[in-house]
Amino acid sequence: MKYSSIPSAQSVVYHCKARDIENIIISPGSRNAPLTIGFTEDKFFKCYSLVDERCAAFFALGMSQQSRKPVVAICTSGSALLNYYPAVAEAFYSDIPLVIISADRPVYKIDIGDGQTIRQENVFQNHIGYSGGLKQDVCHAGEKIQKPVETQRAIQLFNDDILNKALNTAIETFSPVHINVPFEEPLYDTVEENTVIPHVELPVISGEPESYGLRDFADIWNSSKRKIILVGTNPPDAIEKKHMDSLALDSSVLVFTETTSNLHHPNFFPSIDSIIAPLEKSTHKNENFKALQPDVLLTFGGMIVSKKIKAFLRNYSPKYHWHVGPKKAYDTFFTLSHHFKTDADSFFDRFLRLTRPVSSDFYQRWSQVRTHYIEKRKEYLSKIPFTDMLAFHRIIHSIPKGYEVQLGNSSTVRYSQLFDMDPTLRVFCNRGTSGIDGSTSTAMGASIYSGSPTVLLTGDLSFLYDSNGLWNNYIRPDFRIIVINNGGGGIFRILPGKEATENFENYFETVQHLNIEKLCSLYGFEHSKAANDMDLRNKLSEFYKESSTPKLLEIRTPRLKNDKILLAYFEFIS
Repeated sequence: MKYSSIPSAQSVVYHCKARDIENIIISPGSRNAPLTIGFTEDKFFKCYSLVDERCAAFFALGMSQQSRKPVVAICTSGSALLNYYPAVAEAFYSDIPLVIISADRPVYKIDIGDGQTIRQENVFQNHIGYSGGLKQDVCHAGEKIQKPVETQRAIQLFNDDILNKALNTAIETFSPVHINVPFEEPLYDTVEENTVIPHVELPVISGEPESYGLRDFADIWNSSKRKIILVGTNPPDAIEKKHMDSLALDSSVLVFTETTSNLHHPNFFPSIDSIIAPLEKSTHKNENFKALQPDVLLTFGGMIVSKKIKAFLRNYSPKYHWHVGPKKAYDTFFTLSHHFKTDADSFFDRFLRLTRPVSSDFYQRWSQVRTHYIEKRKEYLSKIPFTDMLAFHRIIHSIPKGYEVQLGNSSTVRYSQLFDMDPTLRVFCNRGTSGIDGSTSTAMGASIYSGSPTVLLTGDLSFLYDSNGLWNNYIRPDFRIIVINNGGGGIFRILPGKEATENFENYFETVQHLNIEKLCSLYGFEHSKAANDMDLRNKLSEFYKESSTPKLLEIRTPRLKNDKILLAYFEFIS
């Protein structure tokens, strides 16, 4: 087996292998050649080559999202590193252990006017779990460097300390980390044996969560007749069924879930906006909102999609807001009173032993509201013309059981919130920063690790923005993409304040007429198109069938009708 002749490159590879970090995403370059050689020559690692660094980082993020283990993304020096930033920010807010390793020029070449030299250390400082720069090896220093004051042994110990801190932080805290590694030429020399024996300190994985003195909180819970549990982004199978059943059978508890919550129970409330929107439009708005206002709000999971529930809980604040999560608690509603630093399943395992069902009409009242909007939604869907809303209804009910669903942001994830997902589907979305960039690349990376077929639901702007996500050699033939093509940024027609002017169409909605079929031809996707309800149903009946190539279904919807149909839905169910 070949090894890079550079000790720091050997150390990086050694530390990753010692921690069982096997998935390595490499973007081509010369300065990162020592790392590329080290990882690709060792059969322990699974290496993937992606040219576009922004796509590569989201690809790595998708793999890490699924495996819940660190995935490494490696790039050359210069602006290549900056293209990782969107994925780093997403990983930071979504608690995904993405490991960024950047090759760099020697320190003496920075800021002297040399090519591909930028200030790479700490470049992600506001959105990183840990950032560290290795020192250049004395035994591989160029003649331009002054006589070193440190020995190679001292540098080795320093670099080992940085690598231990960085990789252990990723594993222990589910955070992105950045390791910057300067290399002097020659870059491609190899040796037959490792020349270093790094000092590795493996991460400490915490065991049982600490005790919290839950009795006082249970007393509050047991004395409260109106309690809401609000679940944000949540991995599948994170909560035991017995805990969900216990919460669902308490008449004083409403469990609000979202599409990305991956929690299902007949007594839960999965379409939050369909509950809130009618209250906003009612003649007794304040009275109805006060009836929904909880005494206790308990949250867990990541970011919340629904703007309506956030506005409601900020205006009608609970007396207590408790958040459950091992890492952090956001004061989303400006009333956070306690953070239980443990995972939700462990919390409920202890907490529910101390609680009892409370007699209340809270669940019954809002269950009737839920039944009403379900009936009205069915009636509304039978009347509306072919638009985004009807298309999403058809799409979501067509997805085969057991699929992994990746959602684009903006209108895609918001429309998905209005419909019930089959409990066997695993749903993911980049809700850390909620950006439209990287959805395709994330889905691609996730599909590599997932054992199930994957379908990506996305809008036209998000898909086109990340079209380089199709530029890789790892696309499974069962990978499916559905693009809702409404000719621009349809979300801006839904938001308040829009005006139907040329200025709005050019600079907000950004109308586009690009040919998605040609992109499919370029990247080897089977393309089909639907522009009416009958056509869509026919295409969906064939779309998921086994094929030798991946497929993309483009659904053309009327740009000027979609917002009117969606906004009228909330009027109708009111």
